Amino acid sequence: MIATGATVEPYSVRPIVLLSMASFCSMATMRVAEPLLPEVAREFATTPGVASIIATAFALAYGVCQVLYGPLGDRFGKVLVITLAMCAATVAVAATALADSLSTLAWMRFAAGAATAAVIPLSLAYIGDIAPYEGRQQILARYITGAILGLMFGQVAGGVIMEFLGWRNVFLVMGALYATMTILLAVELRSPRVDRRRLSTPIRPAQVLSNYFGAMRRPHPRKVLIAVFLEGALLYGGLAYIGAFLHRDFGIDYATVGLLLAGFGVGGLVYILASRAVIRRFGESGMVRIGGLLVMLGFTALAALQDWRLSAVSNFVLGLGFFMFHNTLQTNATQMSPDARGSAVSLFAFCLFMGQASGVALLGPVVDGFGYTPAFVACGLGMSALGLWFGRRLRNRIDSIQCRHSN
Repeated sequence: MIATGATVEPYSVRPIVLLSMASFCSMATMRVAEPLLPEVAREFATTPGVASIIATAFALAYGVCQVLYGPLGDRFGKVLVITLAMCAATVAVAATALADSLSTLAWMRFAAGAATAAVIPLSLAYIGDIAPYEGRQQILARYITGAILGLMFGQVAGGVIMEFLGWRNVFLVMGALYATMTILLAVELRSPRVDRRRLSTPIRPAQVLSNYFGAMRRPHPRKVLIAVFLEGALLYGGLAYIGAFLHRDFGIDYATVGLLLAGFGVGGLVYILASRAVIRRFGESGMVRIGGLLVMLGFTALAALQDWRLSAVSNFVLGLGFFMFHNTLQTNATQMSPDARGSAVSLFAFCLFMGQASGVALLGPVVDGFGYTPAFVACGLGMSALGLWFGRRLRNRIDSIQCRHSN
């Protein structure tokens, strides 16, 4: 049973903007580890593959905690839960700067991932609650501008700040950003602009599990969850090692590495600017097929890279392909379970980041034992195959729906 507090009709844009800014912090915290891997490995006398535990720990906590935040957001209100989580993340992210060993650093990253996990999935669910499906993909595309800018900031600022002030100050800067956004969200939460939709029934673990397993049993949601898990493993797994690859093979300083990695975010911004025309021209099935192909081209170009400056182009292609692919998956996820949207989108995010944690962990021994080239090639080929498979499933589903309506 749904209880609506002060539902805003038509929906207010300002809360979406603030949620987008919160996603900036979330994505920046996630991606900031990539340019830090070589320096963290050097300080703690280990290899980048082993040091990648700081990326794996964050992704693992981020994914696991989705199954907790989804029901909480449905029950108590999505913006309220996001605000409280941002407050906890402020402490966890800033405290990461105090780590005196790799294991402590990994645990602090785990705590930061656990606290940050609420932001993006519950924001997507919030948008799903207030925006009709027909225009939702366009609104989601605009919302993820904050996440893309955060991704760029994390990669660039991580390298630049570390180059001049050391890697610990990277987390102090991030903690200050979290504190600022927590205050802004807390103020906005008191306004009538926030949709306070929530479930009136208490959280029952059996019902929560039933919702999750129910989504996994239905054919289309199950395909969406499989696709996003594999996307996380293949794309995010490969992305985690690009910074270490550029530093090792070309001897580039960390600030330059960060700037090169920002090409990924630029590709995402180009998608946002062109999203209306792209969505109309290619449709959902075409976007995932083209997105998978572009990711393959980006990883293949990195594997064959001779001039480090061209890595900016490779990262741009990776970003463009990823956001074409992922925005389509996100839109489908917001419709998996309309009556418990927070739980459904959180299950989606759980699968994404379980995939990321798995991909980073599995690629670590490959990178340490065989180098970066086979890892990048495998990720690229896998994403292309995934795009073809999921695009065909989307096309078949659309044809089936149109056939039923025509009859």
